[in-house]
Amino acid sequence: MKGTSIFGGVKVFTIFISIIRTKIIAVLLGPGGIGVLGLLNSTIVFIASLTEFGLKTSSIKDIAAANSTQNKTSIAVTITVIRRLVWITGVLGGILVLMLSPWLSQLTFGNKEYTLAFIWLSITLLFMQLTNGQLVILQGMHKLKLLAKANIYGSALGLVVTLPFYYIYGIDGIVPGIIGTSLVALFLSWYFAKGISIEKVKLSYTQTFSEGKNMLRVGFFISLSSLLTLGASNIVRIFISRIGNVEQVGLYTAGFAIINVYVGLIFTAMETDYYPRLSAVAHDNKLSKQNINKQAEIAILILSPILIIFLVFLNWVVILLYSKQFIAVSPMIYWAALAMFFKAASWPIAFIFLAKGTGKLFFLNELIANIYFLALNLLGYYFLGLTGLGLSFLIFYFLYLIQVYIITKIKFKFSYDSAFIRIFVLQFLLAMASFLTVKFLKSPYTYFVGGVLILISSWYSWNELDKRLDLKTLFRNIKNKF
Repeated sequence: MKGTSIFGGVKVFTIFISIIRTKIIAVLLGPGGIGVLGLLNSTIVFIASLTEFGLKTSSIKDIAAANSTQNKTSIAVTITVIRRLVWITGVLGGILVLMLSPWLSQLTFGNKEYTLAFIWLSITLLFMQLTNGQLVILQGMHKLKLLAKANIYGSALGLVVTLPFYYIYGIDGIVPGIIGTSLVALFLSWYFAKGISIEKVKLSYTQTFSEGKNMLRVGFFISLSSLLTLGASNIVRIFISRIGNVEQVGLYTAGFAIINVYVGLIFTAMETDYYPRLSAVAHDNKLSKQNINKQAEIAILILSPILIIFLVFLNWVVILLYSKQFIAVSPMIYWAALAMFFKAASWPIAFIFLAKGTGKLFFLNELIANIYFLALNLLGYYFLGLTGLGLSFLIFYFLYLIQVYIITKIKFKFSYDSAFIRIFVLQFLLAMASFLTVKFLKSPYTYFVGGVLILISSWYSWNELDKRLDLKTLFRNIKNKF
């Protein structure tokens, strides 16, 4: 909860900045501009995933392991290896985008008008990978306050730097805005990571690859998995732009930003602390099960009231975050919000594959999931439009939960505790009641009944969290300090 509160606060701040940025972009550029921004970003992230070898995730475990030994030489070797590897992979990514820019433009937009845009954006691949290299060092060394500062200042300065481009140049300001954001993030990650002093060690490049081969091996499967996920998402965006139009891509991007970014902040906040903590006990199936169940309970208890609030006040949320032009995305988000319950149940389990270093099993799990993710999304949009995408999102996470549960039960003897099952069922029933309320009741009855459901969910979550954390005493102590 401490880790969640720190990075939950950071994420709330970065989301606040993101809301301001998105609101201004929505007003200045409209759905078409957000569609172009989404397509450029998703393509760059796709190439980054292809060339980064999963170092952003795999290296955290190695750094944390070295740091736990308190062996300065071991720590220095690990960090030196990572810093060299991110340079190599970052340059590789930049060169790949530079060489493939005409093809990327044709594939993404159906023409070569964005070739120059991709040429300019190639430099961001290096910036992004160098930034990731600094941030994983902070996370692996458990320098959470410095990591939090890097994220907070990066969001604020990124907004200051990029918004003038959108205001002055409109859609033409998207590319310099992306470059500016990545450059700011790089500078701040370097600034906060430079305080970590390590011994100077001499390593040849042969030694570098020898020391880093394990993280590269695990990272390779993580990279393949990310590639599959991003590739599937990119295909969905391109499919929407072909069957529909760029405005539909903008609505799709905006809708899932609300779910995956604004609501999904809980997962991002928890992951920073949860992954290294689970890795520390991954050798013990019993301890792993305890950690997964506790994390799943906390995720549902925190997330449920937020999701029900989104369900009840969704139209107002969409207008606040974007504009009235984006109201058409609401039916999609209603279904996607329900899917987040199944994501909250499956998300803590899926980390066990990485924590145990079972790269091949992790990749196989994600490969199967991405196959039916893509199929469901294409079928959903083809037959039901944007609403179909929300429904396919719900079906996907329901199937994914069943999949990871069966695999981990067989391989690692995992099972849910009765306490988690009770919490999940009750909160999901409250969310379903909210969903039906919004669908079948009219204003003002929607807000009255929905408000009651929000209070019940919040009250239940508070009581359950208080049993685990003694929140009353905690807040009493905080009050006494002031």
